[in-house]
Amino acid sequence: MIRSMLYASDLGLQAPYVLQHALALARTFKAELHVIHVVQPMGLFAETVLQSYLAEDVLRELHSDGINTVIEGIEFRVLAGFRDELGEDNQDLQLIRSVRVVQGDPSRVILEQAQRLGVDLLVVGSHSHAAQGNTPIGRTAARVLQLSEVPVYMVPMLQSHSQA
Repeated sequence: MIRSMLYASDLGLQAPYVLQHALALARTFKAELHVIHVVQPMGLFAETVLQSYLAEDVLRELHSDGINTVIEGIEFRVLAGFRDELGEDNQDLQLIRSVRVVQGDPSRVILEQAQRLGVDLLVVGSHSHAAQGNTPIGRTAARVLQLSEVPVYMVPMLQSHSQA
């Protein structure tokens, strides 16, 4: 029995398509839906640049307060995007129990959140909007499939099938 689900979104162009699958499953199973988006930590280069231009106390404040402010802003924008996408009065919005934005390694955070929430199903897209070439499955989706302790519903990304 599927009572709760976790939809891992990359917020890319295909995210609304994957969301529709997640909502359809939630409706079908009368399950609650949790949404997670993972923000990767700043890279070494960006960190070095910031250290070069910012005082140590400003950098420390940026790390503590700035990241939290950015994450809260993303969470707000995700919820607003769902309302725009679905419409304010759409009952599917009531299926969404939580929206979280977390910083870290995407596959690790997704799996940790799935365990923490005790979900019965993970919903992911097959690859990110940033995937290059003809990669059928992205790194995060592959890791989640390999390591998940619960079933994974993977939505293939829409691609142009017209190849000359």
